[in-house]
Amino acid sequence: MSDVTAVENFVVTHKKLKQEIAKVIVGQDEVVDQILLSIFSGGHALLIGVPGLAKTLMVNTIAQALGLEFKRIQFTPDLMPSDILGSEILDENRHFKFIKGPVFSNIILADEINRTPPKTQAALLEAMQERAVTVAGNHYKLSLPYFVLATQNPIEQEGTYPLPEAQLDRFMFAIHLNYPSFAEEVDVVKNTTSNYEASIDPMFSAQDIIDIQKLVRRVPVSDNVVEYAVNLVGKTRPQGKTAPQIVRDYVDWGAGPRASQNLVLAAKAHAIVNGKFSPDIENIQAVALGILRHRVIKNYKAEAEGITEEHIIKSLF
Repeated sequence: MSDVTAVENFVVTHKKLKQEIAKVIVGQDEVVDQILLSIFSGGHALLIGVPGLAKTLMVNTIAQALGLEFKRIQFTPDLMPSDILGSEILDENRHFKFIKGPVFSNIILADEINRTPPKTQAALLEAMQERAVTVAGNHYKLSLPYFVLATQNPIEQEGTYPLPEAQLDRFMFAIHLNYPSFAEEVDVVKNTTSNYEASIDPMFSAQDIIDIQKLVRRVPVSDNVVEYAVNLVGKTRPQGKTAPQIVRDYVDWGAGPRASQNLVLAAKAHAIVNGKFSPDIENIQAVALGILRHRVIKNYKAEAEGITEEHIIKSLF
């Protein structure tokens, strides 16, 4: 099957996928789109939202619709690396046997990742980057496709361990989850206080997702689009020659080269989702906010004056 046919088939299946997810998840289109883009690009996502916005339900529903195995890990201050990776035990024959932890799944929901100490955060981030874990000197490969969706509660910061910038950079997207509109909340309440139960039909298999990830990487991209992405990321660096005044005034640190890579990859996925065979500058701009939001580190002046990362990034377009 040619790549052109593969893209055309994918557009049709993607629409059906969104319809399946919409059986359970009311609204939140932009959030669902960014999570799916992250999965199809082979990246991971950080979801920032207050409690009670159905983050777990959303990820579980997406996993079912994609035909993937899903596990949720609740991060707590006493969680140890072995609790998520697994550990070796002595069996009845006095041989060491490895018991796999919850990290061995296709889609992992790392709930409130900033509630656990850095040692446990680092254990998960190794799995994210390497798609493998090392326990007692033995190397174990994880099942592909592998996607981590970590959540953070932006309200309560007491007793938390904020992710360092270098670890935040491992996430392809940072997605902000907002309250539903009035009409959406009415639908949510109706659905969740009745006997309504939706059955989700899987639209893909694990191998289908891997094939789509390979297809995304094969999508051709013109030099001017790559140069636009690199130039856009370069503008976020206050020490750079191309940095505009707003960045020099309000930004401490800008995005690194991984942001440029992720911009182009996500733009490719965004293009084929919308039936295009090559991304353009509009596709870069469509994904830029989610990819740059957690990589632009504001200074105290920006905090004092209420300047948001979104405002700074949008001013660069």
